[in-house]
Amino acid sequence: MRIVLRGARLIDGTGRPPQDETAVVLEGSRIVAVAPQGEVGVPQGAQVYDLGGKTLLPGLIDCHVHISTEPDADPARRFRDESDLLLTLRGAKNAWRCLQAGYTTLRSLGARGLVDIEIKRAIEMGIVEGSRLLVAGRLLTMTGGHGHYMGYEVDGPDQLRQAAREEIKRGADVVKLMATGGILTPGVEPGSAQLTLEEMRAAIEEAHKAGKKTSAHAQGSEGIKNAILAGIDSIEHGIFLTDEIIDLMLERKVFLVPTLPPSHYFLLEGRKRGIPEYIIQKAERVDEARYQSLEKARRAGVLIAAGSDAGTPLNAHGENALELELLVRSGFTPMEVIQAATSRAAELLGRQDLGRIEVGKTADLVVVDGDPLLDMSVLRRKVNLVFKDGQLVSGKSLL
Repeated sequence: MRIVLRGARLIDGTGRPPQDETAVVLEGSRIVAVAPQGEVGVPQGAQVYDLGGKTLLPGLIDCHVHISTEPDADPARRFRDESDLLLTLRGAKNAWRCLQAGYTTLRSLGARGLVDIEIKRAIEMGIVEGSRLLVAGRLLTMTGGHGHYMGYEVDGPDQLRQAAREEIKRGADVVKLMATGGILTPGVEPGSAQLTLEEMRAAIEEAHKAGKKTSAHAQGSEGIKNAILAGIDSIEHGIFLTDEIIDLMLERKVFLVPTLPPSHYFLLEGRKRGIPEYIIQKAERVDEARYQSLEKARRAGVLIAAGSDAGTPLNAHGENALELELLVRSGFTPMEVIQAATSRAAELLGRQDLGRIEVGKTADLVVVDGDPLLDMSVLRRKVNLVFKDGQLVSGKSLL
């Protein structure tokens, strides 16, 4: 049976100007027609949704979440107190929340054990309903490094090479490396380099040989540069970018995933909500540099993909689109932001079937009340319908 979505304002994810009064036809899991409404007939027996006054976009993509974690003030508490089974159940619920919020695809960048890998399998098998997942398995960090309480502690190129092979064998889609310290782990500094260039190069070589993507938590300049020279595909956070680093990112087509919501929450309401003081103090120290680096990257034309870091303290799954509002506040145009959460994100993930409303693409779509080019918050507050693989997975009937 075909599904016809007609009358909406179409933002197709490519950056082209929006088109009014369009019709999009779905058959199975694919888009089979995109045209002005008057040029598309309605096949007999088709399911028709009249979307006048609404905006139709590609399903949103979040390139940085931690699917099994909750927005607790203490980021390590659940890893101390809860079993892998309970974390898996929490993650399944979070994947459902994100799907209801219009996020049809998520990249989960680090979980304990096999948790995110098993959540992905359960969704693919139809056991639970949730966003499509690409997962990292365990993040790879040096002994005592950032995120060690939820990662795999390994040292030296040989151990990193073996660890990357292990995570790929276990089902990882992306290998996540901790190039620097960070804000959430006590006793480490965001600017400090951690895994070395040689260690990261060994892991990245193994990932790329297997056709997998790589990602680096990288906040300080030395660690960011090391990750890029080692061959990384995306820099997460990128707080202390230099002109040299930006030139390298442009030359090597390395993506930046800014992850703005965590520090926004820490600085806005962290103390009254019980965020540990060491987290707030580190966030305060790096906040200005974060936004300066992001503006430099934007002006230079660095590839940007949206990632909320949902699952960090106060940063709940289902509220992922706050990242998009913060990018607009940082100087990005609304259309640039939508691309960062659709076609650019799909490019980073290596999923060219996603992120655009075009014939032949996967039928992941979101319908919102209002126009995100005028008010980006509608993508967080006014999601109306969500389609994943051509199936309605969220929203009231408009038949």
